[in-house]
Order: sequence, then structure tokens, then C-alpha cells
Amino acid sequence: MASSFDLNNLLRVNIRNLTPYSSARNEFKGKASTLLDANENAFGSPLDVFYNRYPDPLQHEIKRKLSHIKGVPPRNIFLGNGSDEAIDILFRAFCRPGIDNVILVPPTYGMYEVSANINDVAVKKINLTEDFQLNLEGIAEAIDTNTRLIFLCSPNNPTGNSLRREDVETVLANFNGLVVIDEAYINYSRQKTFIQELTEYGNLVVLQTLSKAWGLAGLRLGMAFASEEIIEVFNKIKPPYNINQATQELALKALDQVEQVNDWIKETVSQREQVSELLRTFDYVLHVYPSDANFILVKTSEPREIYTHLVDASVIVRDRSKVELCEGCLRITIGTPAENERLIAALQQYKSDKQ
Repeated sequence: MASSFDLNNLLRVNIRNLTPYSSARNEFKGKASTLLDANENAFGSPLDVFYNRYPDPLQHEIKRKLSHIKGVPPRNIFLGNGSDEAIDILFRAFCRPGIDNVILVPPTYGMYEVSANINDVAVKKINLTEDFQLNLEGIAEAIDTNTRLIFLCSPNNPTGNSLRREDVETVLANFNGLVVIDEAYINYSRQKTFIQELTEYGNLVVLQTLSKAWGLAGLRLGMAFASEEIIEVFNKIKPPYNINQATQELALKALDQVEQVNDWIKETVSQREQVSELLRTFDYVLHVYPSDANFILVKTSEPREIYTHLVDASVIVRDRSKVELCEGCLRITIGTPAENERLIAALQQYKSDKQ
């Protein structure tokens, strides 16, 4: 791997030459008393709150608040309809269908491959090592002249561990395409975010979300952090009003509650350790993997039977036993103390039924 990163060389020609759609709200700056530009219903909405006006296309208020929380300028922030929108835009902007390829490091978040398939982009898979770390030699060998993106999830889903920082930095420093680091679970991790490295690496894109620690999964609001040059590409491609007004209003209220979110993070981490210890007491639990996320990967001797028993007890976990390197594993999200107690009780009942 040798890095000679140039965004213009990476960007698809049609995207480089694209004239983006100019919305009414983009063309007008400031405030006005009479808005007759966007063919909206001027009489209001059949709701208690009016949503008859189009929302801010670039979500300036949310970005200002996020800038304060994340310590990065608003110009380095993109907001999407979940992180999935940012993932899809990366493929559409930088990968030529039927020509280019991306590198994934399984086991990892499944949406990267789905998005690649939707966009007709080839996938090269370089499995993580047995301890769920990067195979740097394998990644280096897989890169060719048409490799555009490398996706790294840290903390990783479904394994829960963080990737070694020095390994990620090695990839960043030696790859001339984009390195996308998905930090959906970073709030639960002991590792620091890569956002602070944006000025160091021009080819870095960091994905985060308000769906996990912030408890806003139902609002679908994801974040991408990158150089101003890359963020301009995102904004060029996205739909004019990709974040609706209701989501913007609710997100602004939520972002004022940093202390509440921090309390939930501390409680989740504490519960994660308690649940891990209790899981180790069951003889059918072979290994509980260390986690930097709000879930635990658990290797068992009877994954399918345990999963079915939990479903019958109305406790739903994720069966990952058919995923390579996760054979025999269940992925268990950390819930409230009461939910975790129900999980442990159901597992104790499974043990009793086996005897």
C-alpha cells in the first residue's frame, strides 16, 4: 500500500460534472414574512404543529449543536437519513458500477455489502483475524487500481471489539482511496473517536449515529464527518430535503440532553459488565467476548436451541451462529436492568430444562 490520495482522481466523472438540484430554500438566505417560492400549502397542516414548509436543506442548527458536542466545524458534518444514506452516497459518488471494488473485513455490518450490491460494485472480503483484528497483509494484497473504499467498523458489529488504532492508521496512511470508519458504537468504547484525525487524513470518513447512545433510532439521523471537500460531494448528491422538519426539531431538543445520554452510557457499560459476568456462569456458554459496544457476542454450545428458547420466553436476541468467525454465537443487546434480569432468568430456565 502506498498513499497518493487525490479526491478528484477518486470521484466519478459524472458526479464531478453534476449540477446539483437547487431547492427554493437554498437560493434564498435570511428570513421573510411571505414565502411564495416553493409551491407549499400556505394554509398550514391538519396537525397541532404545522409542517407545511420545507425544512432547512442543510440542517444548520443541528450542525451548530453537533459542532459544539463533537469539536468539529459544521462544514465537516453531513447529516443523513440514518448512516445508511451516507453509505449509499459513498458508493454512488466514488464507485463506478461494474468497474470499481471495495474492501470489507467480515464479520461486519451487513449494509456495506448490500449497498455495494445495489450499486453493482464488486466486494473483496478480507476476514478479520481470529481475535477480530485487521489482517493488514491481506488488505494490502487485495487493493488494486480500482479499489475505491475500505469499510472498517470500530467498535465492530457483531463482535463488539474496537480495532487496534495503529492498524487503522496504517490503512489510512497507505491507501489512496477513502477509508470509512463506522463508529456507531463509539460512545460505549474506551477508544477515542477518529473524528479528531480529520485534519491528519484527507481520505478519512467517520460515520456516527444518533440511533444508539442517543436513543433516537426511530428518527433515522446519521452523521458523516470528513473534509469539507468530501462533505460538499455528499451535499451535491443527497436529496434536497433529506432530513424532515419533525426529525430536525426533535433532534435539536435531544442534543440539549448530553448529561442524560452520558448517564445512560455509564449505566449501559455497567450493565454490560454485570451481564457478561452472569453469562460466564452458564456451562453452555463457551466464551463471552470483550465488548466496547452496547451488546455482547456470546459463543455457546447450542446457539439455535438457546435462541429458540429465548424467543419462546419473549426475549429476542440475534442469532449470528452462521456468520463466519462467529460460529455458535448469539449477539445480545444490553437492555435495562429489568430486561437483563428477564434474559438471565430465561437462560437459567433453559439450564433447568436441560437437567
